[in-house]
Amino acid sequence: KLPTMKMLLLLTALLSAALLARAAPPTCYSRVLSLSKEITESFKELQTSKTVDSCVETLPRLYLDIHNYCVLAKLRDFVAYPGCDRVAEVNELKEKARSLYTILISYCRRDLVFLTDDCNALEIPISPSIEHS
Repeated sequence: KLPTMKMLLLLTALLSAALLARAAPPTCYSRVLSLSKEITESFKELQTSKTVDSCVETLPRLYLDIHNYCVLAKLRDFVAYPGCDRVAEVNELKEKARSLYTILISYCRRDLVFLTDDCNALEIPISPSIEHS
């Protein structure tokens, strides 16, 4: 009877720990990282889509690396870009970029460490082999 009770308590403890681990809120860093990847992927999809307006070709490049200080200027430039306002996908992307910028400068300002300030690095596609994880 005692081993069964121990086993039941152990199982309950493990399940509780697993549920708590899943319920933990994302950190500022993890939220910024996932949002930047989502924006970069959406931008790539937008550029390769055949059904989107031709103005998409004129948009500033949007390859994001949150470890690069220049990402702040890149986001500002993209959000302020006057073209493509009639394209819903671009407006959605601008809204996500605006959210990322706000998170970076407001909520996560003290939590992030920029490893570089190489603005040219944000002008080329991110290669999976050098992408930060």
